[in-house]
Parts: sequence; structure tokens; C-alpha cells
Amino acid sequence: MFTTAVAYALPLRDRFRGITVREGLLVRGAAGWAEWSPFAEYTHPEIDAWWAATVEAATIGFPAPVRDRVPVNVTVPAVGPQRAHDIVAASGCRTAKVKVAEPGQSFADDLARVEAVRDALGTDGRVRVDVNGHWDVDVAFRCLRELARFGLEYAEQPCASIDELAELRRRLARSGVEVPIAADESIRRSGDPERVVARQAADVAVLKVQPLGGVRACIALAERLGLPVVVSSALESSVGLAAGVALAAALPELPFACGLNTATMFTRDVTTAPLVARAGEIEVRAVEVAETGGWQAGPAARDAWLERLATVPGARGEGL
Repeated sequence: MFTTAVAYALPLRDRFRGITVREGLLVRGAAGWAEWSPFAEYTHPEIDAWWAATVEAATIGFPAPVRDRVPVNVTVPAVGPQRAHDIVAASGCRTAKVKVAEPGQSFADDLARVEAVRDALGTDGRVRVDVNGHWDVDVAFRCLRELARFGLEYAEQPCASIDELAELRRRLARSGVEVPIAADESIRRSGDPERVVARQAADVAVLKVQPLGGVRACIALAERLGLPVVVSSALESSVGLAAGVALAAALPELPFACGLNTATMFTRDVTTAPLVARAGEIEVRAVEVAETGGWQAGPAARDAWLERLATVPGARGEGL
């Protein structure tokens, strides 16, 4: 089924999600290159969906697009305000997603970062914050009430659980604080994404192709949820990003800029033509992997990824 498997290692310009190097496995099948890159802390059965997405991309490809370009945001790691301002100013994007609630940092750090991003975008740019579930309801309510002055487009996963998100959303509405809630981890890691809708816990659904099992699985989930969708990356190489772009290109409606401009966060990529934004949009196209460029992680890393893949039922019977 697959003709090639190569491990990659891509250094990050700034620490993100606690890592400085992103690693993964690229495989090639009849439909082209695909990526498998579940984070190190993920295990079976969670990584099985990531492999299903890889198989889809490598063997049957993606649905036909309904648009040829996808609007995207710039992602701002938990950096200082000047670095945050510089990242946004250089991006060409009119929407920014800002990481907040970084372990070891204070809310004052968050405020300074968001303020710098707002300044870089001006009054007509869109700012969203990503909390990764680090706040409880009381802290989230207090912090979002302060951050609301920057005109937030939404707050992504401010609390960890679906019930907490629902309670926070009600408290914000009762208090007249206009910050919509986006669900990310509650969609892709809860095991019951429809409960987000049943509990009225979010205004926006964040979909990521690998964690949710592929482009077609995401399209079906978006239809079931009935919420506005933002497509985001799982910090993949441009090969993995191509699947996210394909999803965003195939959705009937795309009301928000997508979190797919993350190839700019690496110092190098697996291709000589990375999927990066031009004037705030990414072109819908295939990605060709470069034979050279220093991205390969070597045979030992490849073997480690294949050993991990052996924990996914049926995966080792697919030609690797």
C-alpha cells in the first residue's frame, strides 16, 4: 500500500506546546505523500484516528475543493510582546491566534502579548486567544472579561471539560461579556464531540484532520455538529497541512480564517515550496517532498515511528 516511509524533524523558531522540534513520519501511497505525526504523549487508541487520516491522504486523496484559496490566521506562541508584534506584522494576515495561559507565565504576560497583537493588527484585525483548557471557570471568566476589551473574535478551549465550557458560556452571556467560545480539545479528544452541541458549550467548532480521522470524517462531523467551523493544523509539516487545507477548501461554508499558516513556525520544511500564506491566504495545491534540505530524521527515528505505528491495529499490514 505504501512505497516509502521517512521520518522528519523540523526545528521551531519559538517554543510551542513545550517543544522546540516537531517530529513525524511521512509515507507515500498511490495518491501521494501523507503525514502521521501524533504528539509524543498520545497513545493507542487515540493515535488510531491520526493513522486513518494518513491512510486517506496517501491512498484515495481528498474531496474536490469548492474554493482555490483558504484564508488563514497567524499563530502567535507564548512569546514576549515585541516578538508577538513582529510575528503578526510580518505575517500579512489580518487574523491572529494568540497562545495564552502558558505554564510558568502570568496573566500580565498574556495581556501584554494580546495588546501587542492588537496593536500590530490595528482596530480592524481579528484577535482570538487559545487557552488549551488551562483555566477553570472562575479564572476563565475573570480573564476573558479583561481580554474582551481587545475585541476578541473568540476564545479557544478556555476550560478543559465540556461542562466547564457550558457553564462559562452561560456566565459570560449573563454578564454581557461578548466573547464567543470555540471548542478544540472538547471536539477531538473528548470521545463525544456531539455533546458540545447538546450542552450548548461552544459557538465555534475547531476541526483538525489528523486527530479526527481524515478530511471526509471531518466533513461528516461538521455536518452533524451544525456549528461554524475553523480548520486548524496539528503543527504539521506542509504535507500534513495539505490535508487541513483540503478540508477547508471542501467545506460548503468557511466563515472564519483557519489556523493553517503554521509552516512559518519552522526554520525549514519537508518541501522547497511550503504551504504558507500570501496576503493572508493559502493556495489549495499538492505538496511535493524534497529529496534534500536537512529535514530527514534518519533511520533510527524512522524505526521508532514504525514501532509506535505497530500499536495501531492493522497498520503494519499496510506495506511498511
